[in-house]
Amino acid sequence: MLRLISIKTNLEAIEAMLYFWDATKDKEKANEQFLNNLAELPALRLVYDDEFTAESVRKILSGISNREPIRPANRKEGRFFNNNLWMLEDLGLTAEMAQPIKQLNLDGLARELSQEFAEDHAITAYFAPLHLDEAYVRPNALIINFFRLQPDFAGGVNIAEQPLVTYIATRLREILG
Repeated sequence: MLRLISIKTNLEAIEAMLYFWDATKDKEKANEQFLNNLAELPALRLVYDDEFTAESVRKILSGISNREPIRPANRKEGRFFNNNLWMLEDLGLTAEMAQPIKQLNLDGLARELSQEFAEDHAITAYFAPLHLDEAYVRPNALIINFFRLQPDFAGGVNIAEQPLVTYIATRLREILG
């Protein structure tokens, strides 16, 4: 019997953040309900810990949107704050980072992994604006830090100095192995 591995990409957090960065750049204020909903998206919830929580996300993004002084409570909040400011500096670069993941097709990788592993798996590859690490591995989930993507000259993106699909394949093998 043929085993099947399916890989779904989830860009909810990135789509929400693209709206946030664009609106903030245009001096529009983000609605608190929008920020609360954003902070509860699975891509973010999966990486929360004692230092970085839904309240961290809401507080930092609210401060940026309202142009209020922000004092991050720890290194993770500080990096999240700085990374968001970096996105606002050059929305063209932000678009260069986002476009390849919007077009990402992992069907070929799913077929390849289906031949390597003997069990059925449904995995979600999330892209999210995060803080320190390039990616987080959770059961049936890979959460990739959008801020760690690096556009290449061919119109794609790299992460950790390798093409995105190669990186995803390596990390998914960790989940499946």
